[in-house]
Amino acid sequence: MDCIFCKIIKKEIPASIIYEDESIIVFNDINPNAPVHLLVVPKIHIASLEQVTSENSEGISKVFEVISKLSKQLDLKDGFRVVSNCGKNAKQSVAHIHFHILAGKELTCKMG
Repeated sequence: MDCIFCKIIKKEIPASIIYEDESIIVFNDINPNAPVHLLVVPKIHIASLEQVTSENSEGISKVFEVISKLSKQLDLKDGFRVVSNCGKNAKQSVAHIHFHILAGKELTCKMG
């Protein structure tokens, strides 16, 4: 498999990792769109939200537990946004489900 996130998970490619446990890895986005721009990635390879099933959804649930934990640790009390792009038209650039945490400035409401 030639998935960049799987390579980061296996430590074949370096990343600025800020959190890791047995099922989730979180690292800084290399092209940030906000002062805080993190990628939250389940270690299990799921290509996109379209492929979430009852068999693999536990890993997705864990993503949101980690996001909640990080929001407190990073003191994101002024707010943050969580985004997951799904498919070509939504600009999903890596075919491995991931969630962007954006914070540290007032974000626009533009959604499209």
